[in-house]
Amino acid sequence: MDIKEILSRLPYSDPFLFVDDITHIDENGLFGYYTFPPESFFYKGHFKDNPVTPGVILTECMAQIGLVCFGIFLLNRENSNAKNPKIALSSSEVEFYKPVFPGETVKVVSKKRYFRFNKLKCDVEMFNTKDEVVCKGTIAGMMKLSSE
Repeated sequence: MDIKEILSRLPYSDPFLFVDDITHIDENGLFGYYTFPPESFFYKGHFKDNPVTPGVILTECMAQIGLVCFGIFLLNRENSNAKNPKIALSSSEVEFYKPVFPGETVKVVSKKRYFRFNKLKCDVEMFNTKDEVVCKGTIAGMMKLSSE
């Protein structure tokens, strides 16, 4: 399965799609990128005159790249005919270290802890362009691909 196909199967669209590209993926993890557009809806009023990306949006970006894209890849390896991902986040624990400002690009690195019985649990880190850790944590979810 190639990157374009993984991205086409994501169950998100603008303005709630936080994945620009996946540059590496294998059975153990992936690297992906996203640039936060300065005109994004969540910057309006979030720290007046000094907008910062909300932590919940950073967590969502980590989950979309580090869990959902990765889960689609892993499930497709088990059943290449499956098409539509059904995904439910089951847990997340994230610590935040640095702010992400409008226009910044982040890199998300996800490493599989386990994938069994359609539950994927990953250690996920987000880095800024200076390669500093922005946030990191553990994210888990249940996933299923249907053939519909």
